[in-house]
Amino acid sequence: MDKIYNHQGVETKWYAAWEKSGAFAPGKKKDGEQPFCIIMPPPNADGRLHVGHALFVTIQDILIRYHRMRGDATVWIPGADHGGIYTQVVFERKLKRLGKTRFDLGREEFYQQCYSFCMESRKEMESQLRSLGASCDWSRKRFTLDPDVSRIVTETFVRLYNDGLIYRGARMINWCPRCATVLSDLEVDHIETPSKLFILRYPLAGDTSSSILVATTRPETMLGDTAVAVHPTDKRYKHLVGKMVRLPLVNRDIPIIADRAVDPVFGTGAIKVTPAHDPNDFDIASRHKLPSIKVIGENGCMTNEAHPYTAMKTLDARKKIIEDLTAQGLVEDVFDHTHAVGTCERCATVVEPLVSKQWFVRIEPLAKKATAAVEEKAIHILPERFREQYMHWMEHVHDWCISRQLWWGHRIPVWYCDACGEDSPIVSTEPPIVCPHCKGKTLTQDPDTLDTWFSSGQWPFATLKVNQSDDFKRFYPTTVLETGYDILFFWVSRMIMLGLYITNDVPFRTVYLHGMVRDEKGRKMSKSIGNVIDPIDMADRYGADAVRMSLVFGNAAGNDVNFGETKIRGMRNFTNKLWNITRYITSFSQNPRASDKPIAFEARLNDVVHQTTDMLDHYRFSDASQLLYEVIWHEFADKLLEESKTDRERYQPVLVSSFTTLLTLLHPFMPFVTEELTSRLH
Repeated sequence: MDKIYNHQGVETKWYAAWEKSGAFAPGKKKDGEQPFCIIMPPPNADGRLHVGHALFVTIQDILIRYHRMRGDATVWIPGADHGGIYTQVVFERKLKRLGKTRFDLGREEFYQQCYSFCMESRKEMESQLRSLGASCDWSRKRFTLDPDVSRIVTETFVRLYNDGLIYRGARMINWCPRCATVLSDLEVDHIETPSKLFILRYPLAGDTSSSILVATTRPETMLGDTAVAVHPTDKRYKHLVGKMVRLPLVNRDIPIIADRAVDPVFGTGAIKVTPAHDPNDFDIASRHKLPSIKVIGENGCMTNEAHPYTAMKTLDARKKIIEDLTAQGLVEDVFDHTHAVGTCERCATVVEPLVSKQWFVRIEPLAKKATAAVEEKAIHILPERFREQYMHWMEHVHDWCISRQLWWGHRIPVWYCDACGEDSPIVSTEPPIVCPHCKGKTLTQDPDTLDTWFSSGQWPFATLKVNQSDDFKRFYPTTVLETGYDILFFWVSRMIMLGLYITNDVPFRTVYLHGMVRDEKGRKMSKSIGNVIDPIDMADRYGADAVRMSLVFGNAAGNDVNFGETKIRGMRNFTNKLWNITRYITSFSQNPRASDKPIAFEARLNDVVHQTTDMLDHYRFSDASQLLYEVIWHEFADKLLEESKTDRERYQPVLVSSFTTLLTLLHPFMPFVTEELTSRLH
């Protein structure tokens, strides 16, 4: 054996051998088999894998290799997500560098070019999965925009609509003026931002000598106020509840109301209610039947309702409004104030909360069944503490906005007749030829696309239904869903809801949640900080086994992971230790003899086998990796190898058999080096 372990050559050789041999396929169905199935959370097809992907790949591959070695009918189905807004933003940036926009291409050409872009990027992404050792069954790989998957997504939409669970209505949404689309809550970053808190004086109607002070960080929205609200128990304002105030600048009378959503400690304890531009105000308005006046448009400018500030940018309008209020003596005070401002995750534009007409899923009936599935333990959520978080979310869930103003994605299967209008939508899995209401033939499809969580929410049953003929019957429900805790609500809960709705069964039996990957100091990885670690670069430098082991070593379930080059180097040293142990064992060329008395390590090894098996059965990956590390380095290498030097012939059979067992136990964690060394030992 060479003195130095060459991970590049070993990893390339063994992955090609595994794939060529069909080692990743589950084999033909057998009577009495124990199926074990994981559906890979689909990475975006247009991007390079990041360290979060490396973590889920490692954990899932450990489970897959372990159950494959146990003899279970094991399959890991890979896939890719079209990425919705993320992909459209990335591709539009590429067009911008070429001096073009999507409007230069037109919708159909833009879609086709975006598709080609994703397919090329997908090849790189899949190559990176291979380089990390992901033992997926590549013959079963799927894409969220595959025609057969898209058909299922469309059928689900139509079924939900026909069952009264999808509707179109005006509700509060997150709007990005730059991307010109609705955003999910997950696509909004809330950034602590220095700002101002303005204390404004609203005169009482009919008595301008009296007034009420309101606190706001967004005076530009006051033009759309339809009430002032105070807390019902706030003694300062009890005598004012039911009276009217004259809204400054607009000169419209609005009521003073009492609502428990008001925080009496914030500002003056009295707030302006702008239903069209604040989620909390929207809820207050719903309870009190207040009108909604939209004064900020989708373009980020003031609307005609905001006269005389129409067409001004919001920040410009804010400045002018404060000037005008000051001139009238209605600005009581201004304080420095830091608060969380919602910004678009993709382009960093400040997000506008707007009331907009969109497509929604009526969640409550679906959430009840999804809650019951966890309550009745048809689904187990690990770690257990996330179960309560899930239950809380499902009890307070709002209707789900599923429409996006994008060109990239699943087009909403809804058409409108020019004669009948939007109040008579035609919802169909196939493009209609004539209007069923008036027989008109001038039909236009809804321009919006579906939220990517709507298609990925169907991922477990969709992938199995469109793969090999018996896959759905054989592997559904899947065994484990492994993903980050940050998408427990956004993805996991929606898979449970849609899985139960379409299949009348849960999509998976166990949900295992891992934490976020942070740098060595525990900070969130960020390009601005410069602490982002590329797992593929690390695998090229130190080996995929070192990267994998460093991601699970010391990483308790559900906790954030501190990850850095120092830890990876340490695991590269462990890889070298395995190599040198094998060099020592295989260097003995004499005939070994059977031991005339037991060697203590053999009994210890039996305990290690049972402990490791139990740990993997209970998803204790960190404990198992640490156990094997300690036993191999400190018990086998430091003690047993040293003992063997006193009587090499007697110890040699135990060294070979014991180290083979240890490599077998370690294989799910470090597949490449263990496969190479096992082949050299035998």
